[in-house]
Amino acid sequence: MNSLLVPVASLLALVLGITIHEFSHAFSAELLGDSTARRMGRMTLNPVAHFDPLGGLMILVSSLSGFGFGWGKPVPVNPLYLHFGPRVGMGITSFAGPFSNIVLATLFAAPMRIASTRGVMMPAAAWILLGTVVSTNVALAVFNLLPIYPLDGFNVLRGILSTVRARWAYGLSDVMDRMLSLGPMIFIGLLLVDRILPGRGIIWTILGPAYDLLMRLIVGIPS
Repeated sequence: MNSLLVPVASLLALVLGITIHEFSHAFSAELLGDSTARRMGRMTLNPVAHFDPLGGLMILVSSLSGFGFGWGKPVPVNPLYLHFGPRVGMGITSFAGPFSNIVLATLFAAPMRIASTRGVMMPAAAWILLGTVVSTNVALAVFNLLPIYPLDGFNVLRGILSTVRARWAYGLSDVMDRMLSLGPMIFIGLLLVDRILPGRGIIWTILGPAYDLLMRLIVGIPS
């Protein structure tokens, strides 16, 4: 039973996490003055509205291994309509996605924390399901905060830099602008290199400490 439960839990966790993630982008943009996502039917919790064919296929295939990976359809946002300016507005809207995954992970971790602190024996199936949702959403959050386009972290960092009145911030922002078009190639290159390198790989070496810290804070036990 557990052998079937793990991939099913991984699939459900990814669909839920990506749906909440994309909805939060749309909802944040709406709050900041851009109704593009709402008008295109993206401000919804219906997973179908956020379905990307290739990303959905990756979710299905990778979930069979018990470690899911995939993505949803990008939410359309017009930065020119956002409050606080295009860069800060996009930074806030982009951060809303990973932040929603952390909130979702915290909610699903609550029963695990209660069971652990009170010594309550939780059914194994429930522990696996809750733990998968928590770990998947924490992974989604930290992964998407990598400052590489098209990940959310790119716009988050650009938004932060736009508020810093210093020469180094202007210089770094300019470098990011010039490398924007190279972002997808850099991102794919890192994924390919990580598939070849033994051990944790470059991406997980960078993200691992943040993931472990969040898991300890949210679940209250070692990840």
